[in-house]
Amino acid sequence: MTTQTVNPQHKLPNLSNFNIINYTNKIKKTFIGILATIPIAITLPVQALEVEIIPKQPELGDTISVVIDVEPQETQNIPVVTVKNQTENNTYPAFAIAPNKYRAFIPTTPLEKPGVRTVRITGNGQERNLAVLVGDRDFPVQRINLPPGKAGVKATEYELQRVAQLKALQTPEKYWERAFIAPNKARISTKYGVRRYYNGKFAKDYYHRGVDYAGGAGSPVVAPAAGRVALVGTVAQGFRVHGNVIGIDHGQGVVSIFMHLSKINVQEGDFVKAGQLIGGIGSTGASTGPHLHWGLYVNGKSIDPIPWKSQSID
Repeated sequence: MTTQTVNPQHKLPNLSNFNIINYTNKIKKTFIGILATIPIAITLPVQALEVEIIPKQPELGDTISVVIDVEPQETQNIPVVTVKNQTENNTYPAFAIAPNKYRAFIPTTPLEKPGVRTVRITGNGQERNLAVLVGDRDFPVQRINLPPGKAGVKATEYELQRVAQLKALQTPEKYWERAFIAPNKARISTKYGVRRYYNGKFAKDYYHRGVDYAGGAGSPVVAPAAGRVALVGTVAQGFRVHGNVIGIDHGQGVVSIFMHLSKINVQEGDFVKAGQLIGGIGSTGASTGPHLHWGLYVNGKSIDPIPWKSQSID
C-alpha cells in the first residue's frame, strides 16, 4: 500500500470564510434589488395656512382683507396677522367667518407711504410671510386761507373720549351682509382723503376722514349696513366738532360715524338694519352748511368707504 505524504507547508483554502463572504454579498444585492422595486413615499411639510389677499392691487385708502384657511385641528388657534411697513409694526385681529376660515382687515390711509408691506400670518405652528405692494394714489388738495387770529373749534375731552371708544371697537360678531349702501341719496360734495393747505402751509397730519353728502337740511340718513348703535352724542353733551352724532358698530373692527345731524332717531344699544332711518342731515358742530359726513373706520383708522359700497365684503 502506498502512503501519500502531505506537505505541512501547503494549506488548503479556508472554504468556510470564503462562502460566508460570498453569501453576505448575495444577500446585500438581493436586498437592494427588492428596495428598488418598492415605491417610496416622501412626506413633505403640509401647507396648513392658505392665504388670500384682497384686493390684488391695493392702493392707499383701501381696506386689505387677509383671508386665511387653516387645517382643522382639535385645538384651533386663531391666526395672528402682523404687518410691517417702513415705520411701524401693527398686529390686527383675525375673526372667524366660516368653519376653519378667518379674516383680518388691514387699513391703509393717505398719511402712509406707498410701497411693500410684509404681512406675517401665524397659526397652528405654521407661518406665512407675504409681500403686499400698496400703490400710490392721488388725493384732491384744497387750499384754505384763514383770517389772522382765527382759531378753529376744538373738541371737548368728553367728545374725544367717546369717539375714540367707538373707533376702538372690535366686536367678534359680523353684523353686515353684502355691500354697504349710501346713507343719503344726495351727491358727494367732498371725497375721502382730501388734503389741505392752511394759509400756504401743508397740514401733513390732516386728511378728510370720510365722504360728505350735500343733502338738504332734514333729509333722511339711513344705516349703510346692519349693526348696533354704539354712540349717540349731542351738542348739548359737549360734541362741539362732531355735532349731533351717531356711531354704528358693524362688527369685526368696522364702525361708521355720522356727523352734523339735525335729528337722531335711534338710541345707544339699538340694532339697526341696512336702510333703516337713523337721523336727518343738519349743520351742527363744526359745519358751515347742511351736509352729512359719513366716516368708515377699520381697526381704528379712517378708510375709503366707497369700495365698501361697490363690492361685497362677506
